[in-house]
Amino acid sequence: MQKKLTIFDTTLRDGAQAEEISFSIEDKLKILKALDNLGVRYIETGNPGSNPKDLEFFRSINSIKLKHAKLTAFGSTRRQNVQAEDDSNIQVLLKANTPAVAIFGKSWDFHVTKVIKTTLEENTKMIRDTIAFFNKNDKEVIFDAEHFFDGYKSNPKYALETLQAAVDGGADWLVLCETNGGAFPDEVFEITKDVVKQFSIPIGIHCHNDGGMAVANSIMAVEAGATQVQGTFIGFGERCGNANLSTIIPNMQLKKGYICIPQDQMIKLTSTARYIAEISNIAVNNRMPYVGKSAFAHKGGMHIDGVNKVTRSFEHIEPEKVGNERRFLMSEISGRSAILKTIQKVDPELTRDSPETQQIIDHLKKLEHSGYQFEAAESSFELMVRKQLGKYKPFFRLEHFSIIDKQPAQNSDASASAILKINVDGKQEITGAEGDGPVNALDKALRKALEVFYPELKNVRLTDFKVRVLNPKMATAAKVRVLIETTDGNDIWTTVGVSTDIIDASWIALVDSIEHKLLKDIEKKFKAFA
Repeated sequence: MQKKLTIFDTTLRDGAQAEEISFSIEDKLKILKALDNLGVRYIETGNPGSNPKDLEFFRSINSIKLKHAKLTAFGSTRRQNVQAEDDSNIQVLLKANTPAVAIFGKSWDFHVTKVIKTTLEENTKMIRDTIAFFNKNDKEVIFDAEHFFDGYKSNPKYALETLQAAVDGGADWLVLCETNGGAFPDEVFEITKDVVKQFSIPIGIHCHNDGGMAVANSIMAVEAGATQVQGTFIGFGERCGNANLSTIIPNMQLKKGYICIPQDQMIKLTSTARYIAEISNIAVNNRMPYVGKSAFAHKGGMHIDGVNKVTRSFEHIEPEKVGNERRFLMSEISGRSAILKTIQKVDPELTRDSPETQQIIDHLKKLEHSGYQFEAAESSFELMVRKQLGKYKPFFRLEHFSIIDKQPAQNSDASASAILKINVDGKQEITGAEGDGPVNALDKALRKALEVFYPELKNVRLTDFKVRVLNPKMATAAKVRVLIETTDGNDIWTTVGVSTDIIDASWIALVDSIEHKLLKDIEKKFKAFA
């Protein structure tokens, strides 16, 4: 019989506390549905007593029917010397009307006496009374023992007493919180093992990543007997973030044999990570395990040759299992095999020895010599291959554009304007846009004009823009290489442009970006009808 591991996601609560993260109510609803669709068991939806936005969000979710998840409101134990039923925050938490509540309480004696400034005895009463109150009101109660590992190392007897107070109050779960993020995996294992031995109710783990070990610490806690793992889906949260569930779930399910989410949902792992990142207005780190863009990217010729022969030679799992894809990076060291893979996407009949293959390799070397770099811009490389093979038809033609730099007005971010005229199958469109800099203005104007003909571009936006001066000694005559990363909310792609003019280089990359999107949409429609 397979072991079950309960996944508790706190993206909407602990994740919302991360720097540069600010969710609207609509953002939260989208993330909530995405996590539920994936099969996450508990979703912590926020602290209704902390701010009006969270309270409004709880009102908006009462009518939502979920397929897998149990909604969980988060809050603190009662205040000292106040009855639980008389504490306003406790009452707001009750009115959130979620089937489960997560209550955090102090388990480190230092925090009890120096931070909340009460007695150790009163703190245990606060824990017991609060949990008993929610237990009496038919709530499933998860007790988050804040700073538990620091508390245990400082005063193990008292740390365990706080857990016993939660058990006495009727808690359904005891969650050991590694709040400061500084513990080592061996410490987490030994302490969790001791707790599991002493208590009969299920134990959970909640780790932060300040020492870079939140995932390892979470896994070691499970090895010691924990059956619930808390974290945020792509790891963001307070300070250095929380344990990354998009790493923990496949590690435990694909490697250790646990059931974390329904098996048929595992292929949604990557798309869910990127969807949540898009809503959060951040980029998934390319090197994030399992779901990152570089997780299954190969550049070295020997690596590529090995993967082509036997995938497990340089891959620990098949990327398809988590909904990701294998990528061969184009460069002077990637070898003919990698280049051939992309060529065969365009023309499957070509081989290593086809004259067209050699022609493309020669052209690649020429472009790289002039400053192009395709290892991070496969989309531009594929378009180049199409052009070389005569399988390219432009989706539009530029008639002209002009850029106007300006001093931004007060309370305005717009520092440039772009006006352009394009031609699509003989039909012309003239439009303009303001932006934060000339490239942003040009991008907005281009998509605004093209959306008239291609409405699917409404969901497309730039997520990153990099410029590198290739030969700085040439001063103003130096070439620049521009890399542009773009997303439509589901896929992410990168394109490249090189020129002695930064606007021209940006335009080349922008055009490739748009054409990549339109080309892929056509291919998807063709496959759907095939």
